[in-house]
Amino acid sequence: MAVVAVANPKGGVGKSTLSTNVAGYLARRGERVVLGDVDRQQSSRLWLSQRPEAARSIGLWKTSADDFERPPADAVHAVLDTPAGLHGKLFKEVLKVADKVIVPLQASVFDIFATQAFLAELAQHKHASGVQVGIVGMRVDGRTLSSGQLAEFIEGLRLPVLGYLRDTQNYVHLAAHGLSLFDVTPGRVSRDLEQWAGICRWIDE
Repeated sequence: MAVVAVANPKGGVGKSTLSTNVAGYLARRGERVVLGDVDRQQSSRLWLSQRPEAARSIGLWKTSADDFERPPADAVHAVLDTPAGLHGKLFKEVLKVADKVIVPLQASVFDIFATQAFLAELAQHKHASGVQVGIVGMRVDGRTLSSGQLAEFIEGLRLPVLGYLRDTQNYVHLAAHGLSLFDVTPGRVSRDLEQWAGICRWIDE
């Protein structure tokens, strides 16, 4: 089983957006995928409850921050949405089960500073456990100064940059119906699928 966790101690950076779309991508293969949510807001779990029966099946990984459980043994792929402020025991539990961790970052000085200590701690565990870590720039407008600051910060991390995702209502509209980019006709979201190419390749490695 391959487990992908999406983590950043900062709230509102797009963890649930990434988690649900990663699950949607993996579900395209027709293999058993489960989605877990240990964030108290339960956004990914709500998304899953809205998913139409006609969409590719994604199961629920029943777990919580207070009672963390490993994913079901019969799952081929598992995706985990994590809370803001991830630290301590839960942080260690997540890293025990994760094969890969995706860290979403926004082009904001405050978000960058809030994530520095987390990435340093993650790097320590990365060397100890062998977990793979990748960075995704979220809601990025390449024309802004802040996007340049984000790119400069990421370059200094010596971690793979999986891609930069634009700020678009496509994610919002699809999420309202329990869908991902990978559940609709590619022509509707072609620009966004192009931005996901690097993320998908990394997940498949």
